[in-house]
Amino acid sequence: MTDPLLAAVRDGVRLIELGQPFFTGMPCSPNHPGFRMTLARRHGDAVRPDGGSAANEIIVTGGHVGTHIDALSHVSHDGRLHGGVDAAEAQRGGAFTAHGAEHLPGLLCRGVLLDIARLHGADVLPGGYEITAGDLRAAAESGGITPRSGDVVLIRTGWSRHFPDPAAYLGERTGVPGPNVAAARWLAAHGIVATGADTTAYEHIPPGTGHRVLPVHRVLLVDSGIHIIEHLALEDLSACGATEFTFVLAPLRIVGGTGSPVRPLAAMSARLDESEAMR
Repeated sequence: MTDPLLAAVRDGVRLIELGQPFFTGMPCSPNHPGFRMTLARRHGDAVRPDGGSAANEIIVTGGHVGTHIDALSHVSHDGRLHGGVDAAEAQRGGAFTAHGAEHLPGLLCRGVLLDIARLHGADVLPGGYEITAGDLRAAAESGGITPRSGDVVLIRTGWSRHFPDPAAYLGERTGVPGPNVAAARWLAAHGIVATGADTTAYEHIPPGTGHRVLPVHRVLLVDSGIHIIEHLALEDLSACGATEFTFVLAPLRIVGGTGSPVRPLAAMSARLDESEAMR
């Protein structure tokens, strides 16, 4: 069976996975219900007259589990969503009538990688490292790129290397690296449409504090209308040395929801012969 990503490489386009796999027991923010999947029907439970059989699963998950994108209904400040929408009124009836996940944009646009771990010569930034506007500016200059209107900007901390160990990845004791408010404002000033990182929360989380306050979410979602993508996998993208690429993302249209699981991809030109693609 031909791998679709390999087929794309053979056709001259290289696709790089930017999302984590979904599995029972995967790391999950303590603010959200976790992901569960089990087979509801197994082969042999029912057999058709011609000998055929089918299996299927049941999936239970929060909208902000695994690699996902935040809708503008996800965060409010002083009772208001982006654009001054009254949050209490918008959520009446158990689903948002404004800024719901069905309005999340499909994205086919320029992507930019700001590799902060590489900037500092590290595989992984220290737990609780505070990414500043200066860090973002230096990473952009190092990569020869400038974020511009309509871009998606991805920030690599290297933290996804901890993903197989949920306790280490969530970083309750160590903290988690992430951007501060000034960094978020620097990004917003460039007119980007979305930004993401390889951590559980797109925030600077100091050791021992957990997800008590999320000021970067307020700056991006509420003040600026910029979507946030979390739990990204950016190691392969970093390894190939890419700083700009075509970013592809298609959220689920969950009516009245606050976010959607996604499978983001980076696409770039790749003139590889078959032997290179098979490696």
